[in-house]
Amino acid sequence: MLDKQMHGVDRNLKSKILELLESFPAVALLGPRQCGKTTLALEIAEQRNKPSIYLDLERSRDLTKLDDCVGYLDPLEDQLVVLDEVQTRPALFPEIRGLIDSGRRKGIKSGRFLFLGSASYELLRQSGESLAGRIAYLELTPFRHNEINADKIDRLWNRGGFPDSFLAPSEKSSREWRRNFIDTYLAKDLGLLQKVGPLPAMRDLLQMTAHLHGQVLNVAQLVQSHEFTRAAINTYLDLFEQTFIIRRLKPYFTNVGKRLTKRPKIYLRDSGLLHQLLGIEDEDTLRGHPARGASWEGFIIEQIISLLPDWEPSYYRTSNGAELDLLMTRGTKRLAFEIKASVAPSLTKGFHTARADVKAEKVFVVSRTDETWKTADGVTHTFLADLEEVLSEFQ
Repeated sequence: MLDKQMHGVDRNLKSKILELLESFPAVALLGPRQCGKTTLALEIAEQRNKPSIYLDLERSRDLTKLDDCVGYLDPLEDQLVVLDEVQTRPALFPEIRGLIDSGRRKGIKSGRFLFLGSASYELLRQSGESLAGRIAYLELTPFRHNEINADKIDRLWNRGGFPDSFLAPSEKSSREWRRNFIDTYLAKDLGLLQKVGPLPAMRDLLQMTAHLHGQVLNVAQLVQSHEFTRAAINTYLDLFEQTFIIRRLKPYFTNVGKRLTKRPKIYLRDSGLLHQLLGIEDEDTLRGHPARGASWEGFIIEQIISLLPDWEPSYYRTSNGAELDLLMTRGTKRLAFEIKASVAPSLTKGFHTARADVKAEKVFVVSRTDETWKTADGVTHTFLADLEEVLSEFQ
């Protein structure tokens, strides 16, 4: 935990990555820039009982080594090769497939490549199709609540989970890191993947998106406020999502005989970036800010999704006001969540109606209380520090 590791945090995915490297020739670890992928990869390489080599595909000297990809990598078949920012060179995948297949014929069936990328599976899918059956994908998020000490949860909510923001020595230095991260992301990182608009306009678009955090997405609102066309805005929203900055939470559809909301809700995935874009400077400012409830909602949604990676997230809302903040679905099983930023939340008629509509197996209220209990009608009230244990039977 954090108190034991002043320069890092034990990441939950480490054991899963090590396990997959024993089964697959290649593992892809995807997530936003600066979320700790490289640090984790180097820890894994050091922990495994075999030599390893690390190449950053955004450094020219490392990229030059792969001008003759097969010639350079073929002699390294007994080593773990870590390739960072792999989305910048998708043309490598077909050649790596040949190396993997050649190694398999020699009996080398696993643990050859660890790819790191800051673009989502969807952006890598087409180029990575040549590795089908040879690669496993995992997503590394910024820090989650169960990777830090429970007494640091408010700091995590306020600063977000990016390591350099969360671990910064002061609120001021945390905000400075986040400001620079946003500028670099908009000015450089997006441009490496696709042609984008001018920096001021892109910053305005991302900031306006932050102001819609927790709301049903209305692209027309963004079109009215920007010089971009509707098509361009949709393209940029796709790009924000595929680089792990926003989440469009889809609506849940079921045949309940009611008119259901059909547009997604939009969230900034990291609460620290949300607060930076909204001008929320510290925990004290957050406590009195109008966006506090929506911020907590998005923060908790990300924690729950990380705890239940095999479940499908959505939200439920009818035209009559019945609503659930989060519905997690796996097969025919449904878990319903209501998320409140208060210590003693009250539940509305719309919540109870929605609960009856979707027929969830379990219903939870996640608030800022400090205890867990169950009501007579089967609703489990809990708080973030207990959430992993409460949901353990579904993991």
